[in-house]
Amino acid sequence: MREPGHARTREAWDLRYHPTTRRIRHHLGVNRAELAEVLRTARARVRPQDVGLPAGIRRQVPGLRREEVAMLASLSVDYVVRLEQGRGPRPSRQVIAALAQALRLDDDDRDQLFRLAGHEPPQAGHIATVVRPSVFRLLDRMADLPVLVLSAKGDVLAWNPLAAALQGDMSAWPQRQRNLIWQRFLGSSRCLAAAGPDEDDAAARASVGTLRAAHARYPNDPDLAQMITELRRGSPRFDELWREGRSSPWRTAAKSIRHPTLGTITLDCDALLLPDSSQTVLVYSAEPGSPEATALDLLRVTGLQNF
Repeated sequence: MREPGHARTREAWDLRYHPTTRRIRHHLGVNRAELAEVLRTARARVRPQDVGLPAGIRRQVPGLRREEVAMLASLSVDYVVRLEQGRGPRPSRQVIAALAQALRLDDDDRDQLFRLAGHEPPQAGHIATVVRPSVFRLLDRMADLPVLVLSAKGDVLAWNPLAAALQGDMSAWPQRQRNLIWQRFLGSSRCLAAAGPDEDDAAARASVGTLRAAHARYPNDPDLAQMITELRRGSPRFDELWREGRSSPWRTAAKSIRHPTLGTITLDCDALLLPDSSQTVLVYSAEPGSPEATALDLLRVTGLQNF
């Protein structure tokens, strides 16, 4: 008669050492050498002008420099170097998502990057945070207007240089705080200041309604749940509005922005929905011949010099 627990021990041994299991375990682990190779080749494919950077005249290698990838992904240059050399700890999901964004990977290449880093790719039911290359091309063609791309929960996923000139250097925000709703209630960004209390209240209610709509559509998204918890704990105003239970998506509206040199300018802000990813493209514009249109013209000349 076999000793008690022998079958369970044998089953555990088979599960651990069976060749198929070993392949699965290896597949889910980080493949540093292949990850490094993919990152290097992806960096070489991206032209500086593809991401709104000057091409320059002294480039010794094709594609982006490591410093530029680090800037676009909000990572340190040393960290990017270590990843491309196959060194260091396993990168987190947030780091891989930021790199996929910076390198403008399509869905298949993005999923490969996640798997090489030992993570499952983004699942159905989770908020999409990677912008399609076709949307980036749209931003490139709309260079004369400030344009941003937001996730379903308000993450600022992409923006063009004129948007940075208008709203400030959003790349300076920490990755987890690069969110318009988080900045409105917990941040100190100048780009979210409204012209008056009525507009500020309307913007706050719209922001909370947007998160309510996102939570209804993505109830199992862990980053969304964490953000809502943080906002409810850190902002009494957000918690009060959240308990009202109202839901609404981003909507087209007039937005007043206090700019440090241009003063307060009121622009039309159109919200264009990308239904397959629940992302929103925000486009700021002004009526031709208006003072706001003149301010945008001035911003194109003076503001872009700083970005």
